[in-house]
Amino acid sequence: MMLIQSGIGGGGAIKNNATATPLASSTASQIFGGCHQRNFLLNKTNPSAAAAVTHRKISLSNISDGGTRRRTTSPNVVCPKAVSDSSYSQTCLDPDASNSVLGIILGGGAGTRLYPLTKKRAKPAVPLGANYRLIDIPVSNCLNSNISKIYVLTQFNSASLNRHLSRAYASNMGGYKNEGFVEVLAAQQSPENPDWFQGTADAVRQYLWLLEEQNVLEFLVLAGDHLYRMDYEKFIQAHRESDADITVAALPMDEKRATAFGLMKIDEEGRIIEFSEKPKGEQLQAMKVDTTILGLDDKRAKEMPFIASMGIYVFSKNVMLDLLKEKFPKANDFGSEVIPGATSIGLRVQAYLYDGYWEDIGTIEAFYHANLGITKKPKPDFSFYDRSAPIYTQPRYLPPSKMLNADVTNSVIGEGCVIKNCKIHHSVIGLRSCISDGVIIEDTLLMGADYYETDSDRRLLEAKGGVSIGIGKNTHIRRAIIDKNARIGDNVKIINCDNVEETARETDGYFIKSGIVTVIKDALIPSGTII
Repeated sequence: MMLIQSGIGGGGAIKNNATATPLASSTASQIFGGCHQRNFLLNKTNPSAAAAVTHRKISLSNISDGGTRRRTTSPNVVCPKAVSDSSYSQTCLDPDASNSVLGIILGGGAGTRLYPLTKKRAKPAVPLGANYRLIDIPVSNCLNSNISKIYVLTQFNSASLNRHLSRAYASNMGGYKNEGFVEVLAAQQSPENPDWFQGTADAVRQYLWLLEEQNVLEFLVLAGDHLYRMDYEKFIQAHRESDADITVAALPMDEKRATAFGLMKIDEEGRIIEFSEKPKGEQLQAMKVDTTILGLDDKRAKEMPFIASMGIYVFSKNVMLDLLKEKFPKANDFGSEVIPGATSIGLRVQAYLYDGYWEDIGTIEAFYHANLGITKKPKPDFSFYDRSAPIYTQPRYLPPSKMLNADVTNSVIGEGCVIKNCKIHHSVIGLRSCISDGVIIEDTLLMGADYYETDSDRRLLEAKGGVSIGIGKNTHIRRAIIDKNARIGDNVKIINCDNVEETARETDGYFIKSGIVTVIKDALIPSGTII
């Protein structure tokens, strides 16, 4: 993938990440090595930081007893601090996360707000950032956090998700002395569960018979449609050090954004004592908290006096089994039922602050802005160039992209593209994209194609008056999402010339949502069309 930014010469994002820390050039084994290795590196590169960090050490053993933990603690108590993209790993989990944590990624519902991108695929399988898919984000975060046992739960259009996961992760996860896996668990009917998944908690409950077989201490519950980079080892360490039953990842919020989220209130120890779903007015003011408790400095704490749930949780294994089987056997959702219910019955539910970029890609507008955010200069909203925590995907072995007399600025270009005499500005161009002469593309996400058409295929199509995959000559596209394998003819204008906010023209091959034109996967837009 190439990042092209005018006036930067190679992309500011690469430069910023490469020089952010002395550890950026370290090998993977150094960065992700054992505790002694990490402490050595920290002392060597930043002695003052290393000296300032003290942890209450917890010795965890006897994993096989259903989550029972035996502790020996030193007097020092650590409050969970804000995390970032720093490659300094100050965690030392005992037992190791690879042996004691199971990742559970929830694929979400039908994805109606992301339609038509979810017409032929599950939400986590939606392409992202030219080369990737949404599911690559939580899976990569897990792998970078030394969590190698991962289940993905889904029930809608899961064929492309299954295919991607098997190609990307199946061949290098398991093996001798390595029990890692990434597996899809699709919704299924059984005598005990005749219904499909009714919600996040119900999805996990229906597969508890399989999940409880895993010899682990904690379940890490994640969403499959969020864009962020997070070190889950720090998250899990905070869970263990605070002796929590459940730990909820929390995002600091200002007053303007807070009304759109489920908010939480905490006590002086960071324990969650109250929930409120999208409060306004006096109810909103009542949810203000002192976020310095969770690690923000005084200035940031005044700017961000609210904390919102990210929908990311750590459950102690025995607590999860008890809640879903005994305490709340009919609850369907974690965020609105199980977590508040656990608080009400006296369980220790802790908040853990994540103070970094995070985006819930649940709507067309959010998806569009998250993708174009990676083209920002000098620093993108989310960078794929963090060498200490890379984002993985399936190897496709595509050739380098070819640009012939093209004018490309502030854009990201995926693998295997053929871009001829055209202008591209502030856009993301997906893999295998074919863009013809005279094309103008502005503020657009082009997802590319799943395959190349041969020369003989193209000649045959032209003889029949058909349109090849890609963007035809002299076409102008602005503020749009073009899904995979779309066939855009010559002299087409996709510019929303009438400034329409919402319309559904599925038979014509496109939708408009929030003023953004979305061309459906495999759609045909004939030559001369004006949208």
